[in-house]
Amino acid sequence: MAFQTYSLFVLSIIMISFGHVENRLHLLQLQNDIDKLKADFNSSHSDVADGGPIFTEKLSSWTERNEKRIILSQIISMYLKMLENTDRSKAHVRNISEELHTLKESLSDGSKKIEDLKDLTKLQMSDLKIQRKAVNELFIVLQKLGDTSSSHKRKRRQFQRLCKC
Repeated sequence: MAFQTYSLFVLSIIMISFGHVENRLHLLQLQNDIDKLKADFNSSHSDVADGGPIFTEKLSSWTERNEKRIILSQIISMYLKMLENTDRSKAHVRNISEELHTLKESLSDGSKKIEDLKDLTKLQMSDLKIQRKAVNELFIVLQKLGDTSSSHKRKRRQFQRLCKC
């Protein structure tokens, strides 16, 4: 049941990061709803601490805004999947689900990127046709990589010129 323990923290990060907390009252209501959900799942059980956090630890390594959108969209999908099997007649479950659906819609580009990554892992790189296509695209891929790394170097040099450190 460790899945539920960090839900408020993760949901708060998601909402604050993407501006979905209009006011403090809304966040307090969500906290209330999450507390009820914790009770539903008995998340104060002793096994919750086993193995450490499942989401919050992973969030720390995703630092760029666009990167965060990718991981957060996946985390939200997992929460929604978890809530599919809960009692939807309870108001707090409906409120949390609605908020998660709203957040999921705002992160739709992250979901698309997750699908792209999944598609890449499915490629059969031992297939000769896939290999031919990959070889034909290799120069373009390397060119894109060069564009990306030179843009980061340029930004760093610009910062160093501006910085009087």
